[in-house]
Amino acid sequence: MKCSKCGDKAVINMRQHKLALCSEDYLEWLPGQVKRFIEKYRMFRQSDRVLVAVSGGKDSLSLWDILWRLGYTADGLYIGLGIDGGIGYSDESRRLTEAFAAERSLHLHILSVPQEYGETIPEMAQRTHRGRGKPCSVCGLSKRHIMNRLAREGGYDVLVTGHNLDDEAATLFGNTLNWIPGHLSRQWPVLEADLPGLVRKAKPLCRIYEREMAAYALLRGIEYIYDECPYAEGSKSIYYKELLNQMEADRPGAKLSFYVSFLEAKEKGLFAPQADPQMVHLHACPSCGQATTAPGECAFCRMVLKVEKDRQ
Repeated sequence: MKCSKCGDKAVINMRQHKLALCSEDYLEWLPGQVKRFIEKYRMFRQSDRVLVAVSGGKDSLSLWDILWRLGYTADGLYIGLGIDGGIGYSDESRRLTEAFAAERSLHLHILSVPQEYGETIPEMAQRTHRGRGKPCSVCGLSKRHIMNRLAREGGYDVLVTGHNLDDEAATLFGNTLNWIPGHLSRQWPVLEADLPGLVRKAKPLCRIYEREMAAYALLRGIEYIYDECPYAEGSKSIYYKELLNQMEADRPGAKLSFYVSFLEAKEKGLFAPQADPQMVHLHACPSCGQATTAPGECAFCRMVLKVEKDRQ
């Protein structure tokens, strides 16, 4: 198959876009697409300070590489979760992330949960009995807290994550299947810092397929961790992705159409955000200063306190 632009041999055929590209044209096309969506959804400006949440996976490392190539001022944040799973998952993720940053002379913030809080994420989950045997609930709570805190303390204008189209479509599928209006009203490429203590968050890859990101990482020679988190097996998000992949195989572009149609419907007033009485009473946690709707300390600080008491 030939490249649609130059006629050379194509390395990727994107049926959903009716476009085949060679390596050189693809490595120019994809960053251009990311920049277009950053500007379309007004995620951030060229002059803004950007903090990229990096996990050692293909999406977050490739996103950081793209922002660096596009000339944005972007630093990285890696959170060591202490997850082993028999493959040294966290150690390998950190090694790859540090190597990526060093090769490009990029600044990387590293926070180790075991060093900072005394225990790994799986250990915290076991002590607090959250997640019914899986640490996913504790992991999500911890990462949201830490990312928001460090972005605020570092004076960054925006925190960006590597959520791709497959991630966003699976989230939308689950929220629609279960009709969760609160989540549907908030799902958008950008979450504004519209309440005290919150940091602006954005997803520049929201319209980029996972397959497209994998091709980018391969062609750019980005070494990343191939293994999924050992606790991800059997998750609903993976199940939803499998269902959407079946639809995509029969109808190329189905995932993109599903997600973009949702965004267009929201722009026309569907799922308009409604005032959440809890959010109105947002206040600063007396322990960490982070915004919370809970009376007294935030959920993260209460969890950490419970862990400390149980350990003692």
